[in-house]
Amino acid sequence: MTYCIAMRLNEGLVFASDTRTNAGVDQIASFRKMHLLQQPGERSFILLTSGNLATSQNVISRLQIQTEENEEPNLFTVGSLFRAAELIGEQVKSIISHNAQGQQSAGVDFGCHILFGGQIRGEEPRLFHIYPEGNFIEATEDTPYLQIGESKYGKPILDRIIHHDTGLNQAVKCALISFDSTMHSNLSVGMPLDIAVYRNDALELSMERIEEDDDYFNRLRRSWSAGIKLLFDDMP
Repeated sequence: MTYCIAMRLNEGLVFASDTRTNAGVDQIASFRKMHLLQQPGERSFILLTSGNLATSQNVISRLQIQTEENEEPNLFTVGSLFRAAELIGEQVKSIISHNAQGQQSAGVDFGCHILFGGQIRGEEPRLFHIYPEGNFIEATEDTPYLQIGESKYGKPILDRIIHHDTGLNQAVKCALISFDSTMHSNLSVGMPLDIAVYRNDALELSMERIEEDDDYFNRLRRSWSAGIKLLFDDMP
C-alpha cells in the first residue's frame, strides 16, 4: 500500500509520501513514490504516485523520455499546469489500457493515482489529483489538500489543521503527524518518508528523506502521543 499527501497553500506547496510497497507479507520493499521534473528558473513539477507500481513507473519513465527526447508535447513545453495535468492523464490512461489488454480475467488492477503539482513561470502554483481514467480534480482554497493511497487514518488531523492560510512549516508538521497516525494503524505504510516544500515563485525545489532514526520526527511522534494521552486524561 502507499500514502501520499499534497497541499496547496497561500505560501506554496507541500508534498509527502512513504516508500513502502507490498504484495503480501513476504513481499515488502521500498520504492520512491515522489518524483521531480524541473527546469530551474522556468518550471518545477512534483508527482506522487500510488497504485500499481509497474504502471506508475511506466508513466514516470514515459514523461521523462518525452522531455529528454524533445517529443511534443512534453512537460517542459506545455504552456500551463492544466495542460500538463492533461498530458499526464493521457499517459496514465494510455498505459493502463495497454497493460490491461487481454488480462482483465486475471483480476490484476493496473490502476494508478497521481498527485501532480508545481509552477510554471508566470503562472500561479497549482495542484491536481489525476485518476486512472485520465481525468483529474484540482485543489482549491476550500479543499487545500489532496491524498492518495491509505488516506483514512491520517485524514482527521488534516481536516482540523490544514487551511489555505496554514504556514508551510506548520503544514509539514501536520503532514508528519498524519503519517504517524497512518503508520500506527496500517503496517502497509512505512518509513522512510520523502518530503518536499515549494515556496511560491521559487521555480526550483528539492526533497528531503526522513529515515527511521530522524531526531525531529521521533520527537514529534513522542510529543503527539503524549499530548493526546494527557488531553484524554484531562477530559471529564
